[in-house]
Amino acid sequence: MLKSLFHWKVLVNLLVAAAVFVGLVWLTFRWLEIHTNHGKEIPVPNVMNKTVQEAIKILDDSGLEYEVDSFKYDPKYRPFQVLQIYPSPGSRVKDGRTVILKVNPRTYAQVSVPDILDRYKGLAFRQLEQVGLKVGDTIFEPSIQRDAVIRMLYNGSTLKPGALLPRFSTIDLVIGAGPRRNISVPNLVGLTVQQAKAIITQNLFEVGLVEYEDGGKDESDIVYFQDPPSMDVRDQGMQIDLWASKKTPAELGAKISQLNSIYRIKIDTTISSSSYRTPIYQKPAPQKVGEPNPEQTVTEQTKTEIPKTEVAKPTVEPKPKLTEVKQKTANTTAPKPAAPKPEEKPKAKKVIVE
Repeated sequence: MLKSLFHWKVLVNLLVAAAVFVGLVWLTFRWLEIHTNHGKEIPVPNVMNKTVQEAIKILDDSGLEYEVDSFKYDPKYRPFQVLQIYPSPGSRVKDGRTVILKVNPRTYAQVSVPDILDRYKGLAFRQLEQVGLKVGDTIFEPSIQRDAVIRMLYNGSTLKPGALLPRFSTIDLVIGAGPRRNISVPNLVGLTVQQAKAIITQNLFEVGLVEYEDGGKDESDIVYFQDPPSMDVRDQGMQIDLWASKKTPAELGAKISQLNSIYRIKIDTTISSSSYRTPIYQKPAPQKVGEPNPEQTVTEQTKTEIPKTEVAKPTVEPKPKLTEVKQKTANTTAPKPAAPKPEEKPKAKKVIVE
């Protein structure tokens, strides 16, 4: 067995196979050197701060490929200026290598405007800032939606949600300032339904119920009744109901009278003039000597307030005073010697007011 392995024919075959293998490996590497330009390297030219057109021309002359990538816009640099290169300038690369150029774009990248209509202004401001948009002027307009965004404006024109704008663009917002008060209701009788709806919108009201006499929905019908009536005062956003017909209001007198009896109810707000005050009795306070009688002063005040009327007063004879009666009785009786009496303190005189 071992002798057969060391036979000269076997050794020749092994040597031939090894030579073929070494030759194939050498040819493969040689082919790779030729194909990949092994040993032939090109330095990457420095095209920093050049325009993208100039950088492309230099790379083409050097036998290098290029790829342009829009970089983040920086207003400090010129538009289409090369800001970065990969591989870095001075690096040695093979012929045909792709060099990536990062260029400053002409302006900011465009962003989509978010839908902020009918939303609170604070939330709308935050949503715009998140996408990179700025808020300019805030214009307040009468609306029942207080502090809500009604419209978006860009350079004076209305802006719709989803529109594309450059990043950091400035937009103006129209915000509701709350409803207006005490607006006069316009006269809509005699107009078509279409005209009445337009006037209702212009006067900041809402279109309410529209009832057609024939049951259709023809906006060319004539309005013959409205509620609330014209010249009435309402707040912004209130609804105005309409009744329309193909006939004129003069031909619908009975229908208008019926609606008046339903929607024009009159309430009597007059107050009777025969109102009077009910007297309240109060217990008089104890009277001191020398003070005026409160009852007498009250009666004098009431006499001045009540209008005087000419009434025949009955003649009344004055009553004799108590002191005069005592003097007369004392004169009629015989005088008697009176024993001396001890001095008494003066008593308060009793005053009788009639």
